[in-house]
Formats: sequence, structure tokens, C-alpha cells
Amino acid sequence: MQFANILTSISLLGALTALPTTALAGYSRADDVLQDMSLAFQKGQSKRLTELLPHARGHILEPWAAYWELRARLDSASVDEITNFLDRYQGTYQEDRLRNDWLLLLGQRRDWSRFAVVAPNFRMNDDPEVRCYTLAAEHILGGVNLSEELKSQWYRQKDSGAGCALAAQQHFAAKHLTAADIWRKARLALEARQLKAARLAVAIVAPDANTEFDELTQDPERFLSRQTPSAKPLTQELALLALVRWADSNPEGAASALESRWSRHLSTAQRTWAWGAIGKQFAQNLSDDALGHFSKASPLGMSDEHLAWRTRAALRRHQWQDALAAILAMSPDLASQSTWVYWRARALMQTSRTETEQQQARELLQGIASVRGFYEMLAQEALGLSIVPPLAPEPLTAAEQEQARNNPGLQRALAAMALGLRADGVREWNYSTNLHTDGGMSDRELLAAADLACQHEVWDRCINTSDRTRAVIDLTQRFPMPHKKEVLARSREIGLDPAYVYGLIRQESRFITNARSGVGASGLMQVMPETARWTAKKIGLSQFKPHQINDRDTNIAIGTGYLKLVLDDFAGSMPLAAAAYNAGPGRPRAWRGSSGAPVLEAAIWAENIPFAETRDYVKKVLANTTLYAAMITGQTQSLRSRLGQIGPRDAKVGENRALP
Repeated sequence: MQFANILTSISLLGALTALPTTALAGYSRADDVLQDMSLAFQKGQSKRLTELLPHARGHILEPWAAYWELRARLDSASVDEITNFLDRYQGTYQEDRLRNDWLLLLGQRRDWSRFAVVAPNFRMNDDPEVRCYTLAAEHILGGVNLSEELKSQWYRQKDSGAGCALAAQQHFAAKHLTAADIWRKARLALEARQLKAARLAVAIVAPDANTEFDELTQDPERFLSRQTPSAKPLTQELALLALVRWADSNPEGAASALESRWSRHLSTAQRTWAWGAIGKQFAQNLSDDALGHFSKASPLGMSDEHLAWRTRAALRRHQWQDALAAILAMSPDLASQSTWVYWRARALMQTSRTETEQQQARELLQGIASVRGFYEMLAQEALGLSIVPPLAPEPLTAAEQEQARNNPGLQRALAAMALGLRADGVREWNYSTNLHTDGGMSDRELLAAADLACQHEVWDRCINTSDRTRAVIDLTQRFPMPHKKEVLARSREIGLDPAYVYGLIRQESRFITNARSGVGASGLMQVMPETARWTAKKIGLSQFKPHQINDRDTNIAIGTGYLKLVLDDFAGSMPLAAAAYNAGPGRPRAWRGSSGAPVLEAAIWAENIPFAETRDYVKKVLANTTLYAAMITGQTQSLRSRLGQIGPRDAKVGENRALP
């Protein structure tokens, strides 16, 4: 059954049978009302929402309609209106989402007494800004020292974070945070190009330095040239921020200024951070000088981001001892990630002189070896184990399936997605499967929910829900094969590995045929309009029109046609072709290096891709491909053999510079 027809089949959506007869009468019109309200909410049309709300009563998505109406005027809503909403829709996603919104508003208003009453009932606890307001409230009302949790929340926050800045200011005033803690946030934010967040941090510890901060962010080279180096703390910290900012655009200039003029005036910790920031930029530029700059300071005291790039730079140079030292300096949270567990084990294998150290390396690999991801599979192969599909879990019982079908949140999520309200439906689905009490759904409940999504061809929720099981793995849910006849036929027709095509589609669109990215890529294989037009001509689709890109068969034909052209241009290298598909062919050509660059195992090459999105993409596509191959062929597979090695292009081999 096509997903678009879900709401027309009562048997596929038990929620409709639970609606009163009066609600079902005129149901089509009620659908229109919900769609109109969604659009009005996006446009901020509060009065229009209030006019439409009575017409949405009794609809399965009434909680969404009521949420939009109240959220649009939350600033002026009375406490009674808000509490009545929370009571009426108790237990729903919409209730907790409005509570989230209200807590943010209460925090902004500094209404701490009411905040303290509302906050304990917030179930999601997924909003870092709300959590920071909570930390501020507990400090203001009770003087509680929550500085360690605050630093953890604040340092990893990706936006300006007024709540975290307020909590930091309160803790700093009470001497629960030091000036060094605040300056660390400023450095982290500036390196992440979050100028507003950096400015908020600086304002806490140096409220009179706004002018200097603006100058150093606008023209760090000029700012540093006008400063007189000294050991004064403010001068040191502002100089370090300027060096960090300068390194972002000109690491060579920043390195020269640090070495010749500023190094002797900074503390050891400040110099360490400066060399970490500079080394990171050289590493992201894939410069052979990166490790040399990193080595001018101890890894101890560098940020996790610095240490990750220090490790990558060491791997590119096959400096295993340096890689090991950087990994050992990482925070426990980062070092425990499978990426760095794998490379730590590999570094130990390369540098160890005793059987004890070799055994430690094997134990590290054993701790992550599985089919759950890229480095997990590489660990399995490093231990000499083949990649084979795990045993399927016991089939779901009728009772387990029925429980998933009757889950009100899952029903609303499916109904929302069927009406085209995909983002809202996805949020409610995720909330319902997370179950923010009692540790979330069990593995069996997750499998049943994933099965429900698969039945309705909501492939992204099928995959993502099944991906979260802990003790069991159902590969048919995690790696479904929709449109199998079409994909296999087209792949074999043009000489592509169908597992590679499936691995790419799973990463690109999760099999959502009308998926559209923020930059305009469309369809199953997320093809950009210009690329589609160029490829259509190359493969003989002379009558192609842009609107056809979301047609399934057209999208598959163009996407596979382009992938084949890219793969041929990179001499069959799946990692290079995947990188080209994601970031354009010009970038991986540069990333592989020019004549004289080292030949690298592709796992090292992939880990050094400068773009985080493309780095993650390449690893996931290759891991997906390996598992799809195992499922399609029924034979054991090797991820390592698919990766191969990557080095400069053979000068005798031409390249297709026309590829978009």
C-alpha cells in the first residue's frame, strides 16, 4: 500500500475507528483544516489559528491543532489557559512540547517560582536551554552548586544559549566557576564560529571588553599588531581569542605570530590551546605540516576537537605513537566512541612491544566488534572474523503488533505524516518510541514499532526505530529494500553493485521518495536539479523535465547514472565516489592529494575528510553497502576490501572534468 493512502484505509489506522461518528463525518474537510492550521502556524497567523481550532475538534490530530493555536500566542496566554491545555492533553507529545516552550518563556522572564513548579513535570528533558535555565533556577533559589553539569551543557551547546550564559554568570558570581572556565567557553564558541555565544561568555568575565572583542573577530591580524604583549590575564586571553580567530582563515599567519611574538607572553595552557587551534586548521587543510604544529605543545590541555584532528594528522603520517598519545589525552566520553577505540587498538598493535599490550588491543577491538557500524565492522575484521548477518530475532507476536498499532502517539504520528505534516509526525513518532519514562521502549517494543512503520512504508522511522535496539538486531528492518525490482534491474543494467546503490539511498533519503534537502536535492537518491539535467542528457533522457525528479523510476535512473559516471571517474573506488556524490567530485580529487602524496588505507583517508557531513556519509554508505551485500548474496562480506587504498590519481589516467 502506498503511504499516501493510509488515511483512506481504516484497517491500516486503528485510530480512526476510535473516533466518534460525528468526527468521522466530514473527515476530509477536517484534514483540510489541519493542513490549513499547520500553514497558519508556520506563518505566525494567530487569529487564523483561533478561528480554525473549533473545526479540528474530534480529529485524531486535534492535539496538534490545539498546540499550534496556543503556541502561537503563548506570550499573551493566561496561566489558566496553559494549565488547561496541559490537563486536557496529558501524556501526549504536544503537552510536553508546550511545557518545554513555557519553561523557555518562564526562564526568559526570570519567573523562577513558577519555573520551579513546572520544570519537574518536563518529561523529554532534551532541551539544553531548558536544562540550563533549570540549573540557574536551582542556584538562584537554593544556592546549589551545579557547575560541573553546567560546564558540560554549556561547552557542547551549539547556539548562543542565553539560559546557559545566565547560569554561568550566576555560578561565576558565586565563585563556583572560575575565569578560566568562562574563557574556555569563549574559545570553544569562537572556534565553532558562534560569535554571539563567544560574546556572551566574554561579557561574563570581561564586561568592558566588548569593543576589543568586536575588533579581534573582525580583523584579528590588525588587532594583534596593535596590542602590546604582556602577562596581564585580559591581554593574554584576548590575544588567544584573536589567534584562534586568525587561524580559522590564515593558520600560517597565526602560527608565525604565535611563535615570533606571543608565545612567550602566554601561559602554558594558553599556548597549548593556541597550537591546538592552529594545528587543527592545518590538519583540516590536509597539510603535511599539521603534526609539526601540534607537536609544539603537549596533547594534554588541548580540546577534544583539537585531539581528534591531532589523531587524524598522525594517522595520515603513520605516526602511531603520536596518534596513541592524542587518543589517551581525550576526554572519557570522546575516547569511548568506537572511532577512537578502534584507532587506539590499531595504534597499540603498531607500537606495542609486549604480549600484554597486544592483548589490550584485542580486548579493545572485541569490545566494539559487531555489525552495528563502520568501525565496529572494521574491528570485527581486524580480529579475523567475517561480516555475516546476525540471527534474526524471534518473530513478533500478534499481541506485540497489536500494542504498537494501538499506541496513540504512533497513530497520530502516522496520521500526521499521511497528511503531509512529516516533520510533526516524525517528532511525535520519536517521542512515542523514546517513552521518556522507565528507560524507554524495550527491544521487543521497538521492533514492533519499527514493524508498524515498515508496514506503512514509513521507511525512515522503520530504520531509525529498529536501529535503537540494544540486544537484538533485525537487519530486514534496519536495511529494508523497497523498490527492489527497480533498483536491482537498473543497477545490473549499467554495471553497478546494487548493494552500493542501496547503501547510498539508505543514507541519502531513508527511502522517502519525495525527500527534499535544504539545498534542493530531491527524491530517493537526492539529486540536485543541475546534476539531474546534466545526467539526463548523458544517459539519453532527452525529454526530462525538472518536475520529474521526484518520480521514483526517473530518480533511480538519474541517480544511478550519475553514480556510475562518478565511480568510473574514480577508477571504481567506492569511498571516493561516495565522497564525490555527497560533496561534488572536485573535493575528493583534492583530498586524495597530488603527486607525491602518501597512499593511505581508505579508512584513514575517510577519517581525514575535512567536512564532518561527508566524513560521516562515506563511512555510513560503505558500512551500509557491506551489509546489503551480505543480505542480497547470502555470503560473508568484507568492508576492508571495499575500502581499499587511496592515493594520488595516476597521471596517465584522465578525469572527467565535466562532472557536476
